[in-house]
Amino acid sequence: MAIVFVLSALILTILLKNFRRDVARYSSVPTDEERAEDLEEFGWKLIHADVFRAPTYPMLMAICCGTGIQILLMCIFTIGFAALGFLSPSNRGSLLITLLLLYVFMGLVSGFTTARMYKTFKGKSWQKATTLAAFGFPGVTFAVFFILNLFTISQKSGDAVPFHTMATLMFLWFGISTPLVYFGAFIGFKKDAIEFPVNTSHIPRQIPTQPWYMSTIGTLIVGGIMPFGSCFLELYFIMSSVWMHQYYYVFGVLFVVFLVLLLTVAEITTLYNYFLLCGEDYQWWWRSFTTGGSVAFYVFGYSVFYFKQLEANTFASYVLYFGYMALASLIIFLMTGSVGLYSSLYFNKLIFASIKID
Repeated sequence: MAIVFVLSALILTILLKNFRRDVARYSSVPTDEERAEDLEEFGWKLIHADVFRAPTYPMLMAICCGTGIQILLMCIFTIGFAALGFLSPSNRGSLLITLLLLYVFMGLVSGFTTARMYKTFKGKSWQKATTLAAFGFPGVTFAVFFILNLFTISQKSGDAVPFHTMATLMFLWFGISTPLVYFGAFIGFKKDAIEFPVNTSHIPRQIPTQPWYMSTIGTLIVGGIMPFGSCFLELYFIMSSVWMHQYYYVFGVLFVVFLVLLLTVAEITTLYNYFLLCGEDYQWWWRSFTTGGSVAFYVFGYSVFYFKQLEANTFASYVLYFGYMALASLIIFLMTGSVGLYSSLYFNKLIFASIKID
């Protein structure tokens, strides 16, 4: 925690120092000598008419944000209840049931977030967006879970999920979660779209050539290191609890580590977003989402390293382990990606509202 907070303070110092310098430069009145030299302006102010332009695939972006916020609230409440002592670590079923029920009831938040974000992007196919939000990620999760459960049944394992449990999951999905998503979307479309401090032009501005270290691959590699470093030790104990049948008791520490992870994701994504805007690249929507979600690639890579500790000697063991870890990594990607995107959105609204646009 001490190392993470020191690094966080360092990032904030760099960010605030450069931001104040930019605001002072943009707000100053040019002298006669500067007008005579006709100095060319540069930096993030030049893209004020493009910075809030809707991203490519706006419907997919809205659905990913809605699902990510739904997962985020599910995790916060579950870990919070466990830290307060409402969930017993010895009763693994209570933790899983709480996760499922919270995810189902947070469908209201998913529908609301998806609808409002899609309305902000001026989308018209709101029925399609709502339907995909209700059936997209849950459908992928259920399909993976069903296929992996078939492998469990083929091994005649006692961990196989019976038919009546599958029927209960289908009821939760279609009977409770889906109506809540539609109700949340109805409220979201009734709300006003997110307001931006600057207007968007009709003709997009040409993006200059960016340095190699600001490429998508570069941001994915660097953007996930610091968030993963803040939580990998706790990740080891969680994976030992899941795969080695050990008990996990320190939910208070887990809650703090989870908050540190979210804080680190928000800071590193905001920093990269600022560098992107300084390079006059206004395509920050998907870049912020993928930068925030890049910690999921490190989690999956760590799961490959952790697999060496397990005594797996059958094909079904490989499929079950990597199937569930891939699904867990997707969940982390959507959650941290949404945190990164909303952090960048708030930051961009803040900085462009602080300057005067001619």
